[in-house]
Amino acid sequence: MSDWLILVENSSDLAQHETPHKVLRVRDYLANPRLFTGRRPNIINLARSYAYQSEGYYASLLAEARGHRIIPSAQTMVELSGKTLYAQALPELNAVLAREAHAALEPGARFLVALGQSDIPALKKFARLVFDWFRVPVLEIRLEPDSLRISRIRPLAPNALKGEARRLFVAALDRHTRRAWSEARAKTPARWSLAVLTDPSETLPPSSPASLKRLAQVAARMGVEVAPLGPGDLASVAEYDALFIRATTAIDNYTYRFARRAEQEGMPVIDDTASMIRCTNKVFLKELLEQGGVPMPQSEVLDESQPLDGLMERLGTPVVLKAPDGSFSRSVHKVATELELRDRARALFKDTALIIAQEYMPTAYDWRVGVLDGEPLFACQYKMARGHWQIIKHGADGKVKEGGSATLAVADAPAEVIETAVRAARLIGSGLYGIDLKQNDRGVFVIEINDNPNLDQDVEGAVLKDGLWEALIRSFERRLGGRIGGLGQQTAARSG
Repeated sequence: MSDWLILVENSSDLAQHETPHKVLRVRDYLANPRLFTGRRPNIINLARSYAYQSEGYYASLLAEARGHRIIPSAQTMVELSGKTLYAQALPELNAVLAREAHAALEPGARFLVALGQSDIPALKKFARLVFDWFRVPVLEIRLEPDSLRISRIRPLAPNALKGEARRLFVAALDRHTRRAWSEARAKTPARWSLAVLTDPSETLPPSSPASLKRLAQVAARMGVEVAPLGPGDLASVAEYDALFIRATTAIDNYTYRFARRAEQEGMPVIDDTASMIRCTNKVFLKELLEQGGVPMPQSEVLDESQPLDGLMERLGTPVVLKAPDGSFSRSVHKVATELELRDRARALFKDTALIIAQEYMPTAYDWRVGVLDGEPLFACQYKMARGHWQIIKHGADGKVKEGGSATLAVADAPAEVIETAVRAARLIGSGLYGIDLKQNDRGVFVIEINDNPNLDQDVEGAVLKDGLWEALIRSFERRLGGRIGGLGQQTAARSG
């Protein structure tokens, strides 16, 4: 049997007779996480939309959770959503295009690239290069009206292709699926220095100004230069050797652009874009934890077409409804009646194709375990806000109330809590993560994995003290690897 799987939204988008590979609807793929048990298929996602939180987006995001190889990746979808996100690729692409297009194209022209092949024979090298940057089934390239430079790159849905364009795609699909899967090329890091991205206007930043000041002091003592960046400093990222993001991350804001720019420059970055995409989406996390055998509260993924009848019988009352993305307890709602359930779900579906319904687990506090490079860093108890069921209460007047906290040495925290947190973090990657867990008489359950956890001197660092920041600096140093001559040599080189 073929190891290639083609996802479509409608059976007419690509007929089974047009390819020897299995064609499956996107919705069926989303609804069946245990397809291909024991096999790792190569998947081409031909959804009609790759927009953030569309079914096409979720198909690629959840493929990663299932260990499947898929194009385009969720990261590529995000990057192609705005020119600022793919601007780093344009100099190289324009240079190759200038060499190949002078006799084949005119300013303002549009042309297609399908799986590394162009509908213009002269653009063979360019087509391979753009597919190397952005592994998308079909891309439309539009040139500026007065030059042969790229004005826009956007995905096209294959179902919209007609005539020669359709034949180009089907032929490219056949050719592409005859060869082995290949990964996108990687970038390499350079020298050692650290920029810290913050947003002075943020109400609930992941680190206070005082804590970041202490980070800078500890880093200086270790011979590391630290410099602050703000939301408007994207152009300055390449001046530094590594990036630490201390503003609340989101796929659709400047933090992702900073992370992606750092990666494109070959810089180590915490948080990396893959961790952002994975951790900021609770639907992905639900499936990832299930696939990894990590305990979590009983949960169901819902789409707008599903009936809500019987949900409260299955999960209990009340039920917690969650939008896939959200931070600091936002977009998380407890509903106690069928009417509340339907009204809240209807409101959430206005912004997303999928939502999470989860059993309610009341506890006096949540555990937060920090994991860095796959190892536990700190263990905290975050207590519920007074008179509220979450650790943070957002008032109608915009005011925020938080519960207290207690910090333990990792060795003093329950072993099951630490072990479960580490298992969950390692499913995401090797960055810095904050694992939220609940503990009751049934055991320990992962509630959420945060790619941008709080780090403050008086809470998460209450036990480690300066050791918290020293561990972070050493992590960046390991990421830079042999490309620096050691902190002492680096400092000497800069002072000399």
